[in-house]
Amino acid sequence: MFSIITLDESDKWDSIVKSFSNYDVYYMSGYTKAFKLHGDGEPILFYYHDEEIRAINVVMIRDIAEDKKFKDKIDSKILFDITTPYGYGGLIIEGTPNHSNLEKLNEEYSNYCRSKNIISEFVRFHPILKNSNVNSEIYEVTDLGKTITIDLISKEQIWNDLSSKNRNVIRKAIKSGVEIYWGRSPELIDEFIPLYNATMNKDEAANYYYFNKEFYKSVLQDLKYNSLIFYAVYDDKIISMSMIMFGNCKMHYHLSASDRENQSLAATNLLLYEAACWGCENGYKSFHLGGGLGSKEDSLYKFKKVFNKNSDTYFSIGRKIFNQEQYDELVNIRKYNESFDENTSFFPIYRG
Repeated sequence: MFSIITLDESDKWDSIVKSFSNYDVYYMSGYTKAFKLHGDGEPILFYYHDEEIRAINVVMIRDIAEDKKFKDKIDSKILFDITTPYGYGGLIIEGTPNHSNLEKLNEEYSNYCRSKNIISEFVRFHPILKNSNVNSEIYEVTDLGKTITIDLISKEQIWNDLSSKNRNVIRKAIKSGVEIYWGRSPELIDEFIPLYNATMNKDEAANYYYFNKEFYKSVLQDLKYNSLIFYAVYDDKIISMSMIMFGNCKMHYHLSASDRENQSLAATNLLLYEAACWGCENGYKSFHLGGGLGSKEDSLYKFKKVFNKNSDTYFSIGRKIFNQEQYDELVNIRKYNESFDENTSFFPIYRG
């Protein structure tokens, strides 16, 4: 009824994931490998099935002692928590879910986590799968904000859903001589890293968002059938790049970088439009761009919004505490730190 699959069984992992009709690239073993290299934890696949439903969930197991906030305060390899790998996920449930069988799933899942000293779980639900709805029986679910998804039914549909302003800047980019290409060559990583890091510097991004070369190599090697780098060229120079993920009819805007000196050319607008057209040509149904920083309707959100003024997808998170007593104890340890804010909305609070 309940089993755990590790990266040592990657073939079995992917076989189970692909047996779910609505699976996505975020659930595949290869996707998690880059984030293991990045230090996000140990990836595992939960698999559950009974007579009425079956379910999968991909998580990163994190040793709480490795958080610098708990340095020398708790022993390593004793207490853990779990989180969705960077991106989106959460339980995919197939069959005929109802209160009774979801309660049974929740009991099995929670018992396993408690037996492994997993204290809490933070989930970033999948906006395309809309799996936050059925998971509200299992998690404390909060809807955070809108995201933008391009409908890939046809090229005509893609063009019509653009704002008139975006259509104009795309025309301008083409007229200016910006050209879009895509590929997977290792040389593209060498182009991407400095451009991406410069973009992160400009945006004053947190350290987490800087990745080493092994991370990028893993994305291209471990997801060789599910990732491409799209790039814009102007005057024989790459001025915009995006890592695009895809699988099972769904595309995702993963990581992006652009040369600020050539921002007026709107190369990224053209790049995303061409990526959407590529998706349409290759049988994909949706292209998820995500939302704003912290799910706010900020400048990033407004940039994405011009690609589909009719988008209705949204982002939700889930919280779950498996061991309240241990959770409270970790919070108490943090209380001795002057920088700790017990009223933070961050979850789990003890990592805030």
